[in-house]
Amino acid sequence: MKRLGALFSALCVAALLWSLWLIWAPHRQSVPTVPHRPSQGWHIPGLPKFQLPHFNLPDLRLPDLKLPRPPARPEAPIASPVERILIEKSSRRMTVWQRDGAPRTFRIALGFAPDGDKSREGDGRTPEGIFKVDRLNRQSAYHLSLGLDYPQRQHREAARKGGYDPGGDIMIHGQPNEVPDGYKVKGDWTAGCIAVTNAEIEEIFAHADIGTEVEIRP
Repeated sequence: MKRLGALFSALCVAALLWSLWLIWAPHRQSVPTVPHRPSQGWHIPGLPKFQLPHFNLPDLRLPDLKLPRPPARPEAPIASPVERILIEKSSRRMTVWQRDGAPRTFRIALGFAPDGDKSREGDGRTPEGIFKVDRLNRQSAYHLSLGLDYPQRQHREAARKGGYDPGGDIMIHGQPNEVPDGYKVKGDWTAGCIAVTNAEIEEIFAHADIGTEVEIRP
């Protein structure tokens, strides 16, 4: 009987200790489950999130090797009758339209004082406006020439009122006859005409005709 009493007392003490432990022992909080979001990938609860570090990559640019550009493809020569000629003084460019084929462009030289419209003899200016080819000259002081119908009536009237000579002999021509063949005079050197190389004026002269329109813009 004494042994049973001691065993019962021990069981009571153990039960009391177990009750006290349940009351005072720290309770582990449950971690809420995070729902899976397809757009954010998988995440395991309880583990730290891992993010890739952000790298600032340097702005890499290839050095300018200054390689030579391929030469421009030469334009096809004029091969059909010239229908219209446009001269743009500011860009020193002449565009020639032909009946069949693409337009042809030429670099030009102007009068020695190219800015502004021509008004009088000796001012060194190239006239502006719409003109027509009125003569073809194989015996020109320059290598071939296409004469323009300047002065026109409005130029003559303005010159008469101003008491001066409006000038004349405005042409599209090649280089002076006295320079060596193949030489090109530099800069704006004419007295008011439009100059190209000898080879270019030969190309234009062969296909232009009297009556061809020539527009000269500032």
